[in-house]
Amino acid sequence: MKHFKTDGSIKAIYKAVIGEKVARPLFSTRVPAGFPSPATDYTEKELDLNEKLILHKKHTYFMEVEGYSMIGAGIYPGDLAIVDRAIEPSSNKVVIAIVDGEFMLKRLLIKNGEYWLVPENDEFEPLKITEDADFIIWGVVTYVIHPV
Repeated sequence: MKHFKTDGSIKAIYKAVIGEKVARPLFSTRVPAGFPSPATDYTEKELDLNEKLILHKKHTYFMEVEGYSMIGAGIYPGDLAIVDRAIEPSSNKVVIAIVDGEFMLKRLLIKNGEYWLVPENDEFEPLKITEDADFIIWGVVTYVIHPV
């Protein structure tokens, strides 16, 4: 675990370490979330979550989320964010940014050449990035894993 300053939205950072392939059965039928239908009892292939969730192995990190600023985006305290540093950040992406030496998890909005880091909770204010700010996008959040 790496220690760093944060706005309270990130608890820990972990480098992705991909070991042996761990493939699990993938059912060939989709699971309905509404009215039940007859299910097929067989698997068609196997799925390795590393292949599904990690696009750029050398540039992928896991971050443990802390705080409530992104609950409107379905990101909660204790969730595990998968962050890819090789993806080009763009407007409306959820990103990990560093502002004045502080890590934060927010939605990036770019409007009329202005950069904003926007929380997804009305209790928090958007942050306009000024020319004076020491600002970089550290990575783009690609997936979030949380318990049901």
